[in-house]
Amino acid sequence: MKIKEICCIGAGYVGGPTMSVIASKCPNINVTVVDLNQQRINNWNDEDVTRLPIYEPGLADIVEEARGRNLFFSTDVESAISKADMIFISVNTPTKTYGIGKGKAADLKYIELCARQIASVAKEDKIIVEKSTLPVRTAEALKSILDNTGNGVHFDILSNPEFLAEGTAVDDLLRPDRVLIGGEQTERGRAAQQALVDIYANWVPKNRILTTNVWSSELSKLTANAFLAQRVSSINALSELCEVTEADVSEVARAIGTDSRIGSKFLKASVGFGGSCFQKDILNLVYIAQSYGLNEVADYWEQVIIMNDHQKRRFAKNIVKTLFNTVAGKKIVLYGWAFKKDTNDTRESAAIYVADYLLSEQANVVVYDPKVTEKQMIEDLKYLGTQSDVEISEQLQVVDDPYTAAEGSHAIAIMTEWDEFISYDWNVIYKAMLKPAFLFDGRMLLDSEKLDEIGFQTYVIGKG
Repeated sequence: MKIKEICCIGAGYVGGPTMSVIASKCPNINVTVVDLNQQRINNWNDEDVTRLPIYEPGLADIVEEARGRNLFFSTDVESAISKADMIFISVNTPTKTYGIGKGKAADLKYIELCARQIASVAKEDKIIVEKSTLPVRTAEALKSILDNTGNGVHFDILSNPEFLAEGTAVDDLLRPDRVLIGGEQTERGRAAQQALVDIYANWVPKNRILTTNVWSSELSKLTANAFLAQRVSSINALSELCEVTEADVSEVARAIGTDSRIGSKFLKASVGFGGSCFQKDILNLVYIAQSYGLNEVADYWEQVIIMNDHQKRRFAKNIVKTLFNTVAGKKIVLYGWAFKKDTNDTRESAAIYVADYLLSEQANVVVYDPKVTEKQMIEDLKYLGTQSDVEISEQLQVVDDPYTAAEGSHAIAIMTEWDEFISYDWNVIYKAMLKPAFLFDGRMLLDSEKLDEIGFQTYVIGKG
């Protein structure tokens, strides 16, 4: 099957960049990204590509090249569905906040809404591609809805999970470790798989395009994120042990990382992992295991989340303890709010939880982040629901200059590993602060010895 028209439902962190790269690499295929959020679509269509709703290095150039040629952003969902040969579903699948599975299971209401809309609009056979992160066996539910509520057309369901790291998403799309495509092991299913293989083969070496059955593909995404998060929580657990034994977690990580069986990636201790996937996917995995009665399996993976929550909480507690057991009325500066560098995504960022803890201790929290807006920070804190609007407005201040932020402050905490923090004139920052001047490096980013020489009282995750 030759694909000429692609529709992607969802213009978020996955749909937008993925479709932009496909359009760039496949100029003979028209790619339309649709979303009901008019403002988001307006931002994708903004002539000034610096105003795209998502910040990813290299993304603006790709969008600028393909947009208007064969890449389109629209709110006309029905038209895009009707024209498409292949439809990617890339909508949000948050953790349920209600009912059965609350706090763990994936909320699939948006997936179901997409399926029902596709079924009602489609008049010709279509290939449906799961791009959202979904629980294993979701394709079964999708096919049931499509086959039973449609117009007698045939739908082939593929699973094509994303393996993007925010901050390097464009590079991950251009040079992926692998592309995974799951499909039904029937003649039609394999033909649908091949249609998607042919699209990726325009720029991805064929030995990096893996085909599996649908269930293996769906489960592989959850498993990949669970394994990566588990490594982060493992090294973070050791970071606490290093602090009390006067070991250095960076030296431990280097020592074990040189073992070829272990490898060095995801062994950098930090204040904790964040982002849209790790916690959500592990909780989903926990729920699936529990639903099959695999309680020991569920307990194992849930401990990864418990450790991550503990790491954020103990970092915040250590700030309070170090500042003579009280931060009430004290100015505490957070450098960084995004969950990692080179993105404006704040979902599950450690900074949110540390700020929330400090606000509950009546600290005056001042934040600087080069890409995250004040509006987003306030929304993040309100979402937690532990601080009143008045408390947030009176105790939180967002500034656009890191040196201004430091003036008259008691402590600075590094929450995101932005490269620019390394190049700051820390002598100037030290002079602007109250003494003793405390610095808490939650990302092991700065040279602690140089900071100590300047006069800072420095605390680094995992260093005794």
